[in-house]
Amino acid sequence: MRSYSLSAHRDDANGSTALVREARLVLDTSLAGRLDAFNPVELLLASLAACMIKGVERSAPMLKFEFTGVSVTLTAERQDMQPRVTVINYELRIDTDESDRRLELLHTNVRKYGTISNTLAQSVALIGTIVRTGEPAA
Repeated sequence: MRSYSLSAHRDDANGSTALVREARLVLDTSLAGRLDAFNPVELLLASLAACMIKGVERSAPMLKFEFTGVSVTLTAERQDMQPRVTVINYELRIDTDESDRRLELLHTNVRKYGTISNTLAQSVALIGTIVRTGEPAA
């Protein structure tokens, strides 16, 4: 069993700071909103994005999957009454010439073994695709 910890504090009415190891992240906790910081939903999406990209990094060597780049775009839908995220859509883009079958195998592994994706999937619909940005193998 692994444990994770982080500390955060309010800087002022315009924002807060989160600290972990030697990293520092400015948080948008202002009622007016900030352009230079992540708000709570954006932090959730960033966490999922990091989980998916790390999942590719972890799965690729085991699958002997060749790729040169990874990017992901996510959107979240939030309802107002009983505020909560109801759905997260994503597109995971892999720069590869691997076959469609291998690309789907990678997608399965990313979804199956992701800590954040598994946690979120228990409470919100995760809907997404994986797409190739290179040419498929013949």
